[in-house]
Amino acid sequence: MLYAEIIIDISAEELDKAFTYAVPEELWDKLYPGVRVNVPFGNGGRKRKGVVIALSTRSGLADDKIKYIDSLIEGAPDIEQELIRLADYMSKEYGCTMNQALMTVLPVKAKVRKNSRRKDAVETIRGIAGDGSECVSGALTEEPEEKAFLNADQLKAVEEIRTENTRPSLLYGITGSGKTRVYIELIRGMQKAGKQSIVLIPEISLTFQTVTELARYFGDKVAVMHSKLSAGERYDQFQKAVNGEIDVMVGPRSALFTPFKELGLIIIDEEHERTYQSETSPRYDTRAVARKRADMCGAKLVLGSATPSLESYTKALKGEYALHKLLSRAHKGAELPKISVVDMRTELAQGNRSIFSETLHEKISERLDRGEQIMLFINRRGYAGFVSCRSCGHVIKCPHCDVSMTAHNNWYVDPRTGRKEAALLSCHYCGYTRPMPKICPECKSSYIAPFGTGTQKLEQAVRNTFPDARVLRMDADTTTSKNAYERILSDFKAHKADILIGTQMIVKGHDFENVTLVGIVAADLSLNTSEYDASERSYQLITQAAGRSGRGERTGEVVIQSYDPSHYAISCAAGRDYESFYEREMSYRRLLNYPPETFMLFVRLRSEDEQTLEAAAKKAAAAAEAYEPEGAEVIGPCNEAIYKIKDNYRKIIYIKNKRHDIITKIREDIMSHAEPDASAPARVYINFDIR
Repeated sequence: MLYAEIIIDISAEELDKAFTYAVPEELWDKLYPGVRVNVPFGNGGRKRKGVVIALSTRSGLADDKIKYIDSLIEGAPDIEQELIRLADYMSKEYGCTMNQALMTVLPVKAKVRKNSRRKDAVETIRGIAGDGSECVSGALTEEPEEKAFLNADQLKAVEEIRTENTRPSLLYGITGSGKTRVYIELIRGMQKAGKQSIVLIPEISLTFQTVTELARYFGDKVAVMHSKLSAGERYDQFQKAVNGEIDVMVGPRSALFTPFKELGLIIIDEEHERTYQSETSPRYDTRAVARKRADMCGAKLVLGSATPSLESYTKALKGEYALHKLLSRAHKGAELPKISVVDMRTELAQGNRSIFSETLHEKISERLDRGEQIMLFINRRGYAGFVSCRSCGHVIKCPHCDVSMTAHNNWYVDPRTGRKEAALLSCHYCGYTRPMPKICPECKSSYIAPFGTGTQKLEQAVRNTFPDARVLRMDADTTTSKNAYERILSDFKAHKADILIGTQMIVKGHDFENVTLVGIVAADLSLNTSEYDASERSYQLITQAAGRSGRGERTGEVVIQSYDPSHYAISCAAGRDYESFYEREMSYRRLLNYPPETFMLFVRLRSEDEQTLEAAAKKAAAAAEAYEPEGAEVIGPCNEAIYKIKDNYRKIIYIKNKRHDIITKIREDIMSHAEPDASAPARVYINFDIR
């Protein structure tokens, strides 16, 4: 008799275990770990989907207690044994259920019906870019010689990475130094050896440029996977990997779980980006999971960045990672841009209340006269940051979240009447919208107005100040439609616009040769947060934004506008001095015992009932405090910075310890002790994040 151990597709933690089923004789030669099946589950025998994780000829249970598998799920792609092992690692490391981990490592969950009219995702991108017709069915006809393709620094990095057998490699290259060319040469080496490669990017906006560049060299051997694709498109891209039709998969976090059978290389571009940290359970760190997968299959792991995370750079200095540097721009004749820092306090004192400093205004005018392009970066979307009454100070907040609503410069349409009512207020956390009030709901004053600046307000200011300029805006509001990212970036690259305005999605990795001016409109925005790594994130954003200027033959300039220009994150970014920033920031991390000086466990609890949440948070903190004799430092529980989101109250506990195994034990104890009584009015959900 043959038996199968099956994980049932139910997220409840009490059911997070394998169930034994007997295998019908007709399925003996069709079942193996990774196959999905339908099984009867529970007293009623209701059909549930499950995943086979092991097979055995012994069960340890009486035969009359064992049910039979009902059927295979026809056409559903299977998982490799390697990915099951990876899911097991994630469930243990990040405190999630095995089912949650399995659902994460499955990019596509079911077969999608064939549709002859459905276009290939890569072909669509190349069509938008205007270079797809001649190369879609293959790579470049003439493969460039390696020595002509790479400069001396790039050649050295490629050779060192190829000979590095055991450690991950950190490729630290300034903006414009040609890290992508190094990636391409490494991928070509893998392709020649019959191996496949995964290229991870931090967000969807980089798909257009990355796929366009890689497809120039690898043609239809490149596929792409991200959440903006339809279910059918994702299935098609996934099947190419399963069938061995491609050599390169490009995409954000989920592309890491591509089921390549001969995986030889994993590249994590812009490795410092926070988007590589999953915000939903399992809250996994893509870098750590990628390292685990690379170890499992003997693949190389390369992390690239112009502004490496402190964690990765510390590991490189300690020898845990191999360090490779590219410290000059790759494009012949390209020079690093000149950077100016403008003190906006001085501008205000001189009577300038505009969004633009005199310096930025003058340089924008110069570029427009010369037919050159400009990028303006502000890390806030919408028209204004909040709406407030100047009479009583009341701020309009979302009724479902403990956060101020953002003003948008478009119409609110009443869902009942269909009429345009007023400017739109929107919550960026739950999506709740309402019209702009004409009077203050607290004091009935008419002195209520939006304050602060977002991308929409910046766009309006640009159009008013430079009426002849052609303007594009790229943020979460303008990229909701299919292929919006690709079309905006393609239009800007084709010089159908003079100025591109956007949030951080425009400053990461993009390469526009005609951009000679970057304006960082409000450099302080990311500094003024309560998170311990706010300075690091600010340094990275400013440096990345500045790196978009002067990447061609024309010299570029950067204008940084700040109300705190002496802050070391701003001064070091302006001076392109990563080493000084690293030493300064690490001195604070050591003093306050923050990562990477120590391990830190974030315990996030949420519930619809405040009292239930309070009781569970106290239990969790007590479980952690039991480890204080072993060096655990427990902070909290306290309210999260945003206490309520989507009608859920939220608390957080911070736990620090030098040892990873102690952190893991604390997490396990919290999992077993923090659940409220069954009589509690609402359930408590707990997420763990280890850094």
